[in-house]
Order: sequence, then structure tokens, then C-alpha cells
Amino acid sequence: MEELPISAAVRRLTPGEIEQFNEWGYLQGLPVFDAVAVPRLQKRLHELEALMPVGVPVSSVNMWHKANRWIYDLARTPAILDYVEDLIGPDFFQWGGGFFVKYPGEGNFVPWHQDSQYWPLSPRKTITASLAFYDGTRENGAMQVLRGSHRSGQIPHHDVSGEEYMLGQEIDADQIDEEMAVPIELKAGEISLHDEALAHGSGPNRGKSPRAVLTMRFSPTEVKADLDVWSTFESSMARGVDRYTHNPEARIPSGDACPVRSFQHSSDFA
Repeated sequence: MEELPISAAVRRLTPGEIEQFNEWGYLQGLPVFDAVAVPRLQKRLHELEALMPVGVPVSSVNMWHKANRWIYDLARTPAILDYVEDLIGPDFFQWGGGFFVKYPGEGNFVPWHQDSQYWPLSPRKTITASLAFYDGTRENGAMQVLRGSHRSGQIPHHDVSGEEYMLGQEIDADQIDEEMAVPIELKAGEISLHDEALAHGSGPNRGKSPRAVLTMRFSPTEVKADLDVWSTFESSMARGVDRYTHNPEARIPSGDACPVRSFQHSSDFA
């Protein structure tokens, strides 16, 4: 992978930030890449979109890190892994990597949900790092969260359908007070981190620029997938040592490809 310039502001998390994550369920605005790297990130995103089959949106598939060496290497940027390690310890693997891309006027949105609703993993300790490829603002559909909701347990969800939905389930409306929502606004090159049980969503892009993030899912090696429910689950070590060997291990990709059906949790992608 072409080396991308790292921000001079990169650091480790402070004790206060770790406490905030535990209390609020998220952190935002953590520096990773320098501003001069942003055009390269954006160019690469559009190259990856061009790899997709006709009519299949880049946001509709997951596990890019299993198919594409550039994404695999990007997710192993030391600054990103340092932040994750400060929250879940030195031994952890990556198991997910997918884009959420919204262009102006498209109308698609991410309904309110908890990530843990979708994942048959135990114990529940997944951290998501979301890397901004474009600036994310309230206007162009940045993620919103309900602060502290990760401490509320599993919240009732129901199925939804329609091309505008970027996920297939959402939290019941009577469980959400949108007046309490906090926007996670990121500059391109920054990341946010959030707990898998944090209630969050994002509205349609009503701005003039794209909103695009790459989500990278990391879990400590003690986490085990229920392979009877998720038969395609595989782990990719990100840092440290796997002393548990609970899960099948993915091969490191070597090419510049998009994910295929056999990588997905569902069979929607042809």
C-alpha cells in the first residue's frame, strides 16, 4: 500500500478519553491522516467503487479487508490500532470492514440501531473505528448517537425494507429521543470509535458533498462467533497474539478486489 502521511497530532488515548468512552460509548475527532492524504483516500474510494458489479452499491457489501490488500493494510495503520488497543487491550482481531457512502440527493440513510443486534458474538466487546474519507457534518448525514445508550442493554428492533434503508432493522421509535442525539462530525482523515451496543444512525445527505466512512470492526481475541448462525465468520489478527483460537482465520488478501458473496453474513450480494 502507498504510505499515507500520518497527522502530526496522532497520540495515544488519555485516561480521560478512556473514561469518556466507557461512560458515553464513543469518541470522535481522533487524528490519523494528514490533510495531504485526503485526496488520495478519496481517489482510492472511487477506484474501489469502480470494482463493484454494475448496480451493486459499494455500501452494500462488507469484509473489504478480506478481499482487498489496500483496505487490509489501511486497517493496520499503527495510529488506528493504538487507539483500539487503548480500549480493548493488546490482543485483538479485525472481522469487519465496510463503507457507508451517501452522495448528495440520494436519500439513503442508516436507521437507528445497535450493531450488536446483527452480530452473534460473545462476549459483546467489539469496537468500530470509522475513518472519514470526506468531511462528515450534520448536513451531509453524519452519524448521530445516543450518549450512554450502550449501557442500556439490548433495545427492541424491528425489520424494515426499502432502497433508502442502508440496514434491514431499526430500533423501535418509542425507544429513541432524537432531541438527545449527538452528531459525530469528522474531518476527512479522522476516526471515531464506538461501542457495539451504542444506539446510532445517520440521516440522508442534504448537503453538497459526499459523506463517506470506512468502518473497521475489532474484537479482543476472547470474542467467539456462533458459527451455526454466521458460518462465514473469520478473524484477521490485527495486533498481539490469539491465545484462544476461537474462530477460523481469514487469509491475508493479495489483490485489488471487491468482496464476494462467500464473505458476507447474508446472501444478498450476487
